[in-house]
Amino acid sequence: MRMTSSLRWKIAMTTTAVCCAVAAALGILVHDVVARQIVGEVRKDVDRELDDALGQYEYGTSHGGGNSALDPPRLPRPLRELVARGLTGSMVGEQDGKPVMWAAGPADGKALAVWIPYESTRTRLRDIDAAILVSAVLAAGVVALAGLFLAGRISRRLATTAAVARRISAGDLDARVGFPAGGEEPRRSRSHDEVRDVAQALDTMAASLQGRLEAEKRFTADVAHELRTPLTGSLAAAALLPEGRPKEMINDRLRALHLLTEDLLEISRLDSGVERAELARVELGRAVERAVASTRLTVSVRILRDAVVLTDRRRLDRILTNLLVNADKHGRPPLEVSVEGPVVTVRDHGPGYPAELIEHGPQRFRTGDPGRGRGHGLGLTIVAGQAAVLEIALGFSNAPDGGAVTALRLPVGRLTDGS
Repeated sequence: MRMTSSLRWKIAMTTTAVCCAVAAALGILVHDVVARQIVGEVRKDVDRELDDALGQYEYGTSHGGGNSALDPPRLPRPLRELVARGLTGSMVGEQDGKPVMWAAGPADGKALAVWIPYESTRTRLRDIDAAILVSAVLAAGVVALAGLFLAGRISRRLATTAAVARRISAGDLDARVGFPAGGEEPRRSRSHDEVRDVAQALDTMAASLQGRLEAEKRFTADVAHELRTPLTGSLAAAALLPEGRPKEMINDRLRALHLLTEDLLEISRLDSGVERAELARVELGRAVERAVASTRLTVSVRILRDAVVLTDRRRLDRILTNLLVNADKHGRPPLEVSVEGPVVTVRDHGPGYPAELIEHGPQRFRTGDPGRGRGHGLGLTIVAGQAAVLEIALGFSNAPDGGAVTALRLPVGRLTDGS
């Protein structure tokens, strides 16, 4: 069904249908013209025979015989009625079981009729019809093959463009369609190519998007690096302040700004693709319990089924810590973490994730819903980046009875020698 519903087959079938319709119309027209011409010649011959027979009858030289007769029993009824009105005419009928062309005219109140064989004329018309049909079928076949070939070229180019668009959507901003521009081959093709235009527009969009993202990454990294040195100095200077509420407020704000700077630096490293995981076999249940304990938050941990996974424990701790801090800040207790095989689920009982985050994933500096708090939105972005480094399948959803749910599916396997 997919084959017949593809653009390639739709174009080929449409072209074939149009060709068949045109061939049928031309075939009917040619058949009508040729049949009129051939039958007209036979009518002229039989009318000539009738004129001779009527002349001979008028002069009394012949009263029938051969291919003429007075009131023959096989004379078609319409001709009898025509002659009764004093007119002459001709039509196809039968005589002695064979097709003939009849012609009749009035002679002393009777019908004088002549006939000539029509079998060869009928055979000739059948041969012409067969030739028209064969020509139409051959033409439709040739057009169908040509349409299939041309539609296949268009379909392949569109499929290539769609595949590149999907790669770009998946994050491969280096993907390009690469169709040649119209200016590169002016002699070979001067026609307007819409498929090429779409492909070039996609390549231009990808290049522009890649440039903007690269500029954003460089800006983020530069800002974080520039802030790191003065922040370190400010923290050292704040330590010299006398004890009191002002010192606590300053240290609190400086620590928040310091954490933000470290998060920005981590994101810039993840964006650059230089991060490499140090994989090891880890008992997932114990690793989760240690990570939860390090947060000093009130969290319920359930090990439904333990598993040994390949992961970087430091990065896994970072992911779980960020998820729990995010749940504590933007959700409501109780906080729950469960381990079932290689799947870790983190849940709170707050208002849940906003629909935009579930659909598009975490975005920097955005929490999506004011009801979930006022965070700067980098925690989940780091979670997504670290999960990509560890090849962890990450899913965001909301529980039916309320609360944000984050599922982590870790890879399971054996380490190769030397790992």
